[in-house]
Amino acid sequence: MVRQQIEARGVSDPAVLEAMRKVPRHIFVSEALRDQAYGDFPLPIGEQQTISQPYIVAEMTQALQLSREDRVLEIGTGSGYQAAVLARIAYRVYTIERIRALYLQVRRLFDELRLFNVVTRYGDGSKGWEEESPFDAIIITAGTPKIPVVLVNQLSVGGRLVAPVGNPHSQDLIKLVKEKTGVRQSNLGGCRFVKLVGEHGWPEP
Repeated sequence: MVRQQIEARGVSDPAVLEAMRKVPRHIFVSEALRDQAYGDFPLPIGEQQTISQPYIVAEMTQALQLSREDRVLEIGTGSGYQAAVLARIAYRVYTIERIRALYLQVRRLFDELRLFNVVTRYGDGSKGWEEESPFDAIIITAGTPKIPVVLVNQLSVGGRLVAPVGNPHSQDLIKLVKEKTGVRQSNLGGCRFVKLVGEHGWPEP
């Protein structure tokens, strides 16, 4: 998976590649789908949510430019796979999930994997986690119509934010870097994610 899907498509950060090799992707999907866990595509995880394709997880993680001292906020825990990859690189990962069934499931998974540097919260991730801010990096793992200002405010100076921005059916992967004088933005290319639902995302269905 790492060699054919990730390295071959330009992901070169050694820490990201090592994390992708170490995290067992198959335990984050149902038993019925485990034979497909290492394929180059997203998979359903229930609750109308998905686990992203491995390449997108690696690309977003590389874009965060993480160091071992960084504190990272993830909006949308989902299967827990992205947080587990982040936890192999960063000092601490804070992750928020709004769907209770998924939240309870990943709590158990993180314990099984002994990922003690992952802190979980059940709630509206679009609001961020103000009391633990500022963060060195923020990753939004659901499509949003715009990047919530409240999340940009929770970045430290020099912090990086990566998010899929667009309409419910198609987004662009946007990276922000917060500087003393403002925010620098770049477009990493097209992508497609489930919707970010919450106060600062799409309304509840």
